[in-house]
Amino acid sequence: MLTAEKLVKSIGSKRIVENISLRVGQGEIVGLLGPNGAGKSTTFKLLTGILHPNSGKVTLNGVDVTHMPFHRRALHGLAYLPQASFLPRTLTVQATLALVMETRPLSRASRKARIDELLAQFDLASVRDKRTGMLSGGQRRRCEIAVCVACAPVVALFDEPFAGVDPLNVGTVAALLRQLAATGMSVLITDHSAVDMLRLVDRAYVVEAGGILAQGTPAELVNNEDVQRAYLGRGVVL
Repeated sequence: MLTAEKLVKSIGSKRIVENISLRVGQGEIVGLLGPNGAGKSTTFKLLTGILHPNSGKVTLNGVDVTHMPFHRRALHGLAYLPQASFLPRTLTVQATLALVMETRPLSRASRKARIDELLAQFDLASVRDKRTGMLSGGQRRRCEIAVCVACAPVVALFDEPFAGVDPLNVGTVAALLRQLAATGMSVLITDHSAVDMLRLVDRAYVVEAGGILAQGTPAELVNNEDVQRAYLGRGVVL
């Protein structure tokens, strides 16, 4: 479970985030959305540990991680998928997963078995020997998610999970995220494709002017007049 309590972040004299609080429960998919410049990207960075708040608190499974950098948060079960691809372009899909699995306290046989499971789970078996730099957008995103899952996180943060994915494969990526939540993983996503996100999440927070404008289920948010005014507009169909 991931919680944020009254996060405040200023850059210079400008207040970017103002008293943001949110919660992502076990097995839940939660969205963070809002117009450009609203503060959602900064909030996401505060949750990952890329930035640290001026005040407020971030807890991960009850552990205060507010001032921990990302690599220490990872030790407590946090995974982060950035928008930009981080895959080593010259390594194969299988070699990339093997590299990540080296960090796990498993036997060689167990690592190999887990790699085979991940390749099957994310429909990557047919490209296991292909360099990641040669993958399609959908294949690359599935590989990146597989790398995150290989770290055995309890909370996963996905920044623009549908970026670079063609419309035919958006549903595939969404289904994979639902599978992760079904295992008990807590999932937080932010994406510019508001409709795709709202079709996926259980709940969402809408950020405006550095604060939480509204929160609720997708159905509640698309019918919220404040959310319509600030972000979604009218007539959104899920």
